[in-house]
Amino acid sequence: MKLLVGLGNPGIKYQNNRHNIGHHFVDYLLSKLTGDELTGLNIKPVKSDVFMNLSGQFVQKILKKHQNFSLNDLYIAHDDLDIPLGKFKIDKGTGPKLHNGIKSIEETLKTKDFWRIRIGVDARISDSWIDGEKYVLSDFTQKEKILFNKIFIDILNKLTG
Repeated sequence: MKLLVGLGNPGIKYQNNRHNIGHHFVDYLLSKLTGDELTGLNIKPVKSDVFMNLSGQFVQKILKKHQNFSLNDLYIAHDDLDIPLGKFKIDKGTGPKLHNGIKSIEETLKTKDFWRIRIGVDARISDSWIDGEKYVLSDFTQKEKILFNKIFIDILNKLTG
């Protein structure tokens, strides 16, 4: 069974931010699949309820609550500026270079040995470059949101295939 934690910041202000793609993925799973279907796919999705920089505390609390899950069962879904919008990678113990949520989890759990569902959010145009921190806290455009269903289906297929 996979414990899938979607990272993001709480509140309406951040709801559509690129930084909240992990929340969007969990919302997608919960809206498209029933509890029985998720159980059949061996996935337990959970959305973080803390700000990104405190993600480690949330993950530690969830692991304590669900003691039947090990680090090998832990999958963290998060935004990644190293990957273009519409792409993703599933890695264990690596990437991205800079992500405060992942850094918080690594520091709190004292390990890098967990799975990361690195969902690309970078759609910046080189002639109008925006700083990464500012960019991930900006909202997705409607056009960008259209890609969500396809990439979320692809991620789900990779996780369960």
